[in-house]
Amino acid sequence: MDLKHLTILTGASRGMGLAIAQQLLQAGHDLLCISRKTNDDLAALAKPGNQLEQWPHDLSQGDTAAAKLESWLAARGPRGLAGVTLINNAGVLAEIAPLADVAPATIEQALRVGLEAPMLLTGAFLRATAGWPCARKVLNISSGLGRRAMGSQASYCAAKAGIDHFTRCVALEEAERTDGAKVCSLAPGVIDTGMQVQLRGADASRFPDIGGFQALKDKGQLTSPHDAAARVIAYLARPDFGANSVGDVRD
Repeated sequence: MDLKHLTILTGASRGMGLAIAQQLLQAGHDLLCISRKTNDDLAALAKPGNQLEQWPHDLSQGDTAAAKLESWLAARGPRGLAGVTLINNAGVLAEIAPLADVAPATIEQALRVGLEAPMLLTGAFLRATAGWPCARKVLNISSGLGRRAMGSQASYCAAKAGIDHFTRCVALEEAERTDGAKVCSLAPGVIDTGMQVQLRGADASRFPDIGGFQALKDKGQLTSPHDAAARVIAYLARPDFGANSVGDVRD
């Protein structure tokens, strides 16, 4: 029997997340997608004999998603698997404005989706798959803005910086375990998605860096979601994945 690869992916309904889902299905992976919405086009890409599940879920309620994932993985078990991977891709770009001008509920939503949910899902994944006799990986999608500050982007920068640092912590923990999971927080480059449209269309009086994002588009320096997804998947497949707990596809 050929062994399969199972991937759990958040934020799979659009942008780079959708492109990752499409490419994993085309490669024959079993796939569980957790997103605010399902995507009807994904079902057509699933190969015969491969599993696709889509859970519509608001990841600001990460605790319920994590509990459901832990139960689902425990029931599924490691049978027939060569590897199991969690990709925390979902994120929210909060209102593009100085922190003092952003509503508390908006900040709360951004941090719950962008940081709290990945931590909860990672914990659930690691508990449920502990002792599985197959390769286990966690890939957290970070950003260059987690590594450099930018005005009017406090929530997003904080969430991505938190992603990087909690990944470092988990990597240390897993390194102490026998057959611990390989863990990495990865910046995927600058991608031509709806988030970039939001940044280019922001109020210039509240976002001093708007010109830089407009220039990226004008100069053709944005990566397509398809190409970005291919780079992320290639990085995940590297034999040294997890050797560095924080990485960049451009390294």
